[in-house]
Amino acid sequence: MEATEADFAAVMFPDDGHANTFGLVAEAGGEVIGIAIWFHSFSTWTGRNGIWLEDLFVLPEHRGSGAGKALPGRLAQICQERGLTRLEWCVLKWNTPSIGFYESLGAKPQDEWETYRLDGQALTDFADSSRG
Repeated sequence: MEATEADFAAVMFPDDGHANTFGLVAEAGGEVIGIAIWFHSFSTWTGRNGIWLEDLFVLPEHRGSGAGKALPGRLAQICQERGLTRLEWCVLKWNTPSIGFYESLGAKPQDEWETYRLDGQALTDFADSSRG
């Protein structure tokens, strides 16, 4: 984990007032027990925005309490309220408990898509090679 509290503050509460990353928290007894970090996505198929759920986490001792369902449930409500067309996220293929949970919500895997990533040295090398 490389992210710091300052990193989160910079994107969620920027000095210019234009956040591009958002968060929800679940609480029990005044304690934060879960989080959902999200941002807007865009679909060229629908011509509309959606929500990309970047991270959903509930403290292990609070799993099964309903917090894990409440957080994406609120995101689904935000989609409806704002006319957004989708709520999407990724899950690691080996994370069978989470896959089962997501499927219990009615979510369906998008097996026709393969995720690709450039980061680290590969991102630097590609950026450098793309300069005119």
